[in-house]
Amino acid sequence: MAEMFSMFLAAVLINNIVLSKFLGMCPFLGVSKKLSSAIGMGAAVIFVIFGASIFTYGIYYLVLEPNGLDYMKLIVFILVIAAFVQFTEMVIKKYSPSLYKALGIYLPLITTNCAVLFVALDNITSKFTFTEMLVNSIAVPAGFMLVLVIFSTIRERLDTADVPNSFKGNPIALIVAAVMALAFSAFAGLV
Repeated sequence: MAEMFSMFLAAVLINNIVLSKFLGMCPFLGVSKKLSSAIGMGAAVIFVIFGASIFTYGIYYLVLEPNGLDYMKLIVFILVIAAFVQFTEMVIKKYSPSLYKALGIYLPLITTNCAVLFVALDNITSKFTFTEMLVNSIAVPAGFMLVLVIFSTIRERLDTADVPNSFKGNPIALIVAAVMALAFSAFAGLV
């Protein structure tokens, strides 16, 4: 149990997918202007990564590997992720039209979000057990959501701050992201 907890902490804080691997930067910069849309995107990414990871793990070990089709994993994983994103998009559109409108183009872009594919492939290449895969598949998007929420609250404050014109928008956002990456690197000795 302690090993799973340290694996969870490492994925959320130390090896954060956004701040240490720089994956998922498109929704990180695009949806982080408002806290409500950041929470919605974070929840959608958690759902997609967790669900797609379970399916891709099962498909790989029950279908692809036994039949010698390991080389098909990339294509199959992309198809599974695309299906999950379409399902998530339909659910959000039906039950929360305001969130659907706030997320805009970034919701379908989860399909091409390299973080989602990275987790599915990492679960296989790291040879995780089923339990380790579940922990990794919930910890990585939880870390993504944590950083997205923190970043969105900072960006909301920056909108009202007196920032020089040349730094407004994405320049100051990238500077803040760099400072956040430095701050999160302090967790490196934790686990």
